[in-house]
Amino acid sequence: MYDFRKDGWLEAISGGMYAGKTEELIRRLKRLDFAKREYKLFKPAIDNRYSDKEVVSHSGLKMPSIPIEKPVEILSLVTENTYAVAIDEVQFFDDTVIQVLEHLADQGFRVIAAGLDKDFRGEPFGPMPILLTKAEEVTKLTSICSVCGGPATRSQRLIEGKPVSYHDPIIQVGAAEAYEPRCRHCHVVRDLPDELGLRRK
Repeated sequence: MYDFRKDGWLEAISGGMYAGKTEELIRRLKRLDFAKREYKLFKPAIDNRYSDKEVVSHSGLKMPSIPIEKPVEILSLVTENTYAVAIDEVQFFDDTVIQVLEHLADQGFRVIAAGLDKDFRGEPFGPMPILLTKAEEVTKLTSICSVCGGPATRSQRLIEGKPVSYHDPIIQVGAAEAYEPRCRHCHVVRDLPDELGLRRK
């Protein structure tokens, strides 16, 4: 489908909420603007928190993007003039996104993918573990814990200010009204499985 180029690779940007993943993605794309390199930016259609057709960081940085339902749609939207393919909130897609991104990198495109590495339970989120393994370059960002001020690597989901159950649905699009950054020690999830009895006092 594409002319093969030898400079294809895969970059992954990961971390918890409010860690600056989208800002870092936008920063890399703005550098491509300066270099006059053509790129395509995609986002999952489910993520319409701030905009339907823009990637928007929590701090307000924004960039036009193409919303898609399925990763395979990307293949028909890139052209021979496209240098880089970027995708935000990659954790919301199924594992076919890995096949698509790997294919693009194999065909010579620079691929940049950003997403949450952990869900609200602190467990690996969707295709992110595989993406982090496959990528040539991985950038892991941290935020600041809203409780103790330490390095935050997890996303605390709250309902009416209280931690939710481990058994709640994994995907729930939200921002400050439902999530806050937490460190390992301040992160709380109710009803965690404990087969080994390690959490009992």
